[in-house]
Amino acid sequence: MSQGDSMTDKNKKTRRDALKMGAVAAVAIGGLLNSKISAAQAQSTVSVPSLSAKMGYRIANYTPNSGGSSRLGIVGDDGKVFDISAEAKTQKIKLDFDPTSIISLANSGNAGLSQIDKIFKGRGKSDLTVSQVKLLSPIPKPQSNIYCVGWNYLEHFEEGRQVRSDKAIQEYPKFPVFFTKGTQTMNGPFDSIPYDASYSTAVDWEAELAVVIGKKGKNIPESQAMDYVFGYAAYNDTTVRDVQQKRHSGQWFKGKSIDGHGPIGPWIVTAGGVNLDDTRIICRVNGAEKQNGSYKQMYFKIPVIISELSRGLTLLPGDIIATGTPPGVGYSRTPPEFLKPGDVMETEITGVGIIRNKIA
Repeated sequence: MSQGDSMTDKNKKTRRDALKMGAVAAVAIGGLLNSKISAAQAQSTVSVPSLSAKMGYRIANYTPNSGGSSRLGIVGDDGKVFDISAEAKTQKIKLDFDPTSIISLANSGNAGLSQIDKIFKGRGKSDLTVSQVKLLSPIPKPQSNIYCVGWNYLEHFEEGRQVRSDKAIQEYPKFPVFFTKGTQTMNGPFDSIPYDASYSTAVDWEAELAVVIGKKGKNIPESQAMDYVFGYAAYNDTTVRDVQQKRHSGQWFKGKSIDGHGPIGPWIVTAGGVNLDDTRIICRVNGAEKQNGSYKQMYFKIPVIISELSRGLTLLPGDIIATGTPPGVGYSRTPPEFLKPGDVMETEITGVGIIRNKIA
């Protein structure tokens, strides 16, 4: 892998370039979707897409298929997985972070990221590939609710205006619209999403680019906001529409916070591994494309989101921000379309990765 090889010594001293060296676990899955696919089958064919930028690593949270506890691994361009803890012991590197926790890695700052760089460059041979492990949520137990941005694409705001229950907001907001999803929504990149027809049958898709914070901050200036980004992942803000829109007087939290309705992964790509302007946000259901938007179409870009969110509110390493969904969601279609048991929802962030989740 060539990531980080071209960095100058001067660049390595800065926080941003240290973040660019950082960590990711990459898995992409091609082919048409099968509505009867199981969680295990969803990950049965794994390939590793090229990163959209050249300075970054892939860090997976995984367990070997043979069993054992979860751990972090660096994934190479060839799909080989390198156990960080084992490699550190072999290379006699004392880690400044817990090798089972991406939150700990993010919190370790430059020291931990430099160790990831050293471990990968000094790596030995690995016979383990991404097809031979179970990929887990990169951050299975977030320390805070997942922060989310609503209506961050003009087309998404417009497509929902006529079908929203609350007609009060007719003009596009001047500042980002924030809400949160409970931590229990967290789900793995290839795990099934729960479905309870006795509660709701209006389960909708919302593909999003997730940002993972890499440094504690409050009142962060927009000009410095990108220095606080640890990395990116694919995310789906799976939403129960009737609960979101009507059941609680239009208050979004409950309809967004159903258990398991927030799959993420299959890795985190550190900031320097992603060229945001080349990034597209795509959702497919049973192989049919439903959404396809670009980072360039986001109304509030990531620096604005981080700066506004951090006003009077402290962001912590490992915090997750879902940056909004492009047009094409199900409830605004004619007639409305919703997910049903057996459907498979695929969320792709180009240059980052793909997650695939069956509706159970």
